Amino acid sequence: MNDIDNKQSEIADVNAAPPAPDAFRYIELHDDIAPDTPVAHSAVLASETALSISYNGISQAVMMVTPGNIEDFVKGFSLSNGIVRSVSEIYDITLTAGCDSHHAEVKISNRAFWSLKNHRRQLAGTSGCGICGVEAIEQALPPLTPLTPVPPPQASLLRNLRTRISDAQSVARSSGALHAALYVDAAGDIQLCREDIGRHNALDKLIGAMTTARINPQSGFAVMTSRCSLELIQKAVRAKISTLVTLSAPTAMTVRWARHNNLNLIHVPHRSAPRLYSGKGI
Repeated sequence: MNDIDNKQSEIADVNAAPPAPDAFRYIELHDDIAPDTPVAHSAVLASETALSISYNGISQAVMMVTPGNIEDFVKGFSLSNGIVRSVSEIYDITLTAGCDSHHAEVKISNRAFWSLKNHRRQLAGTSGCGICGVEAIEQALPPLTPLTPVPPPQASLLRNLRTRISDAQSVARSSGALHAALYVDAAGDIQLCREDIGRHNALDKLIGAMTTARINPQSGFAVMTSRCSLELIQKAVRAKISTLVTLSAPTAMTVRWARHNNLNLIHVPHRSAPRLYSGKGI
């Protein structure tokens, strides 16, 4: 029996902080250093695990995520993908952990489960991958309920944002290779930071953390260190986040969707003023 078999299925703390990442030995390759006299170094690398999610006993998805804050992720994933309408429809989350995998068993309301099963029947008989695991254009580009418009944040709240984000990313400081999703309150202070190897996962973790902290998503704003993809717009609108700030430029499609759904969309470039692409005055 190998080490993986020895570590199967222990009940885990569903919302523990990310574990300390592991360090790995490496050698640098140089033309002027003989192969038989390498100098060994050590580097801390980002962690990841395979997470499977089941709702009321039916498997729904398997994805690679960064360990830690799994309850936040499950809540945010369930909300941002329309599986539940509110976190009150999630009755329980049980997480089991192996060596390189986790499984989340989620109990949801009968209404949400019926809707989920109906959605799965619509996908029956299909093959292939599609956009992010969906098959039909209608599922990749779903209709959303537009947000109630709110004013965008003042420019002063975005000052030195990149530096403040770097300070907040505690896991990335040691390992790198991680995206971050952050919540900044109405005073401009970073209150929550969630990190993950996947930008979608990071935002789902943040959405879940905001629901746990009972934060009004119409106050303050969410920040993504990644590029602004359409899926992030959809997740933000479903979570009723009024303002999304990104450190990478949006695409034309994401701007159109943000405008259509009354989402304030702001890009913070490296060396110029923040750019409001969607919101009041546009």
